[in-house]
Amino acid sequence: MKILLTGGAGYIGSHTAIELMSSGYEVVIVDNLRNSKASTVDRVAEISGQSPTFYQKDVADYVAMDTVFKQEQPDAVIHFAGLKAVNESVADPLLYYQLNLLTSMSLCRTMADNNVTNLVFSSSATVYGKPERLPLDENCDATKATNPYGRTKIIIEQMLRDLCDAKPKFNVVLLRYFNPAGAHPSARLGEDPNGIPNNLVPFLTQVAVGMRDELVINGDDYPTKDGTCVRDYIHVQDLAKGHVAAIRKLQSNCRLVAYNLGTGTGHSVKEVVAAFELATNQHLPRSIGPRRVGDVPTSYTDPSLAKRELGWKAGLTIDDICRDAWRWQNENPDGYP
Repeated sequence: MKILLTGGAGYIGSHTAIELMSSGYEVVIVDNLRNSKASTVDRVAEISGQSPTFYQKDVADYVAMDTVFKQEQPDAVIHFAGLKAVNESVADPLLYYQLNLLTSMSLCRTMADNNVTNLVFSSSATVYGKPERLPLDENCDATKATNPYGRTKIIIEQMLRDLCDAKPKFNVVLLRYFNPAGAHPSARLGEDPNGIPNNLVPFLTQVAVGMRDELVINGDDYPTKDGTCVRDYIHVQDLAKGHVAAIRKLQSNCRLVAYNLGTGTGHSVKEVVAAFELATNQHLPRSIGPRRVGDVPTSYTDPSLAKRELGWKAGLTIDDICRDAWRWQNENPDGYP
């Protein structure tokens, strides 16, 4: 079975490519390298012992994608391509609406025209916005995002529902990630953000390796146990395995289903910092900054539906995340070449 990964050279896509190939799938990666590096694909091949087919193409380019689909004839698609930084989306919302929506529309048109009807969509827990209850489950209102990035995910999810209604042959799995973090245990793959990291763990690793002077904690006056935001951190390897489980689910003619992927446990920013300092045996300089626009105090999931219907459960902990993230950054202080 051949799986096409849009944005497959990115952080989550590259880890998923390895899991897919180790599970016997053939992988095709399409990525314009806007937020990734070509060397990632080489490292995927190095780790897996197999070389994924790679096209440096823009998924928003219908003609280019139509050529790829006719050449490769994939059986299913996992759609990772898109921008994902909350702060950037608040500062430049039109960029996010343009790129994320046009990319997804072009992909769906290409799939429909080439009779490829199986899709896993990389969504986000940001669709829930301020939680109506905790833990969050798939029955919670998924139209309450507090930032433009999350709103693009809501619009794409609705577009996919409409597509499935119009074309009953389509099968779509929406995977709503909580907070991906960590790295491959080989230290050959990890998170390498452009500019200042938007996520906590890569910020920690960059401070620890000397790239940044200090950690800035965005607010310590939230209504949480220690005043800092609480999140559900999921190891990127567990997340990658969730995509393999979702591909298997597509073969059951599921039409459209959504799953939350997380551990079910929330950790505060200060708790993650403590775990990271323990993993690295060093103290990180830090300061308290203002709250970030769009952040909610607490967000964590009930992952039981994914366990019940996908046979998937996160197996790695926040300590594993910190250990693997630090190993990656320590051995790749400048990220990918």
